[in-house]
Amino acid sequence: MKSLLSFAHRTGLIPVNAAAAVVTPKPKDALSQKILSELEVLTMIALEPCHRNKLILKTFYYAGLRVSELCGLNWEDLTPNGESGQLLIYGKGGKTRVVLLPASLYLAILKSRGDAGNSEPIFRSRKATNGGRLHRVSVTHLVKKAAKRAGISEKTSAHWLRHCHASHALNRGAPIHLLSQTLGHASVATTSKYLHAKPNDSSGLYLI
Repeated sequence: MKSLLSFAHRTGLIPVNAAAAVVTPKPKDALSQKILSELEVLTMIALEPCHRNKLILKTFYYAGLRVSELCGLNWEDLTPNGESGQLLIYGKGGKTRVVLLPASLYLAILKSRGDAGNSEPIFRSRKATNGGRLHRVSVTHLVKKAAKRAGISEKTSAHWLRHCHASHALNRGAPIHLLSQTLGHASVATTSKYLHAKPNDSSGLYLI
């Protein structure tokens, strides 16, 4: 409601922004609850029976993509890079970035291409609508099904896999500036929230 009134005032529909003085409560930071363990993520992938869906789960996790970014991928966005390959990602605000894929994932995706043209989507929908492109709702459903199959919370979403990518990469020693570039964050400060979501140490442990 506050955003609506602010928009109406900004566009001249109303003379005064009545919501300007309203202070909205800051939402609880529940990021730590959205980060699965490496075993949980790998179990989701391993138990997925559909080859296309398995590749989708792997791409979310290993490339740290947003749903819209994955749905928008075309074959022309996948190019070789040495013995592996890379994806050209069209992210938020029209910004582009390049993400290097593990060699095994690159080859598996490439093998699934068939005779698809450069402008066709990498991950096709089984429905004939929308030019064969996946819809974000369909992707959300397949991730939730994969989580349920693995005995994980049904609240799990594709964005959780992006969180997992960030947290697990940092735990394994990835430089934070590199992670920031991979995720497409405008600032390293945004990426730093993952440092606090799953801490490896705490001052309280020194009191035992």
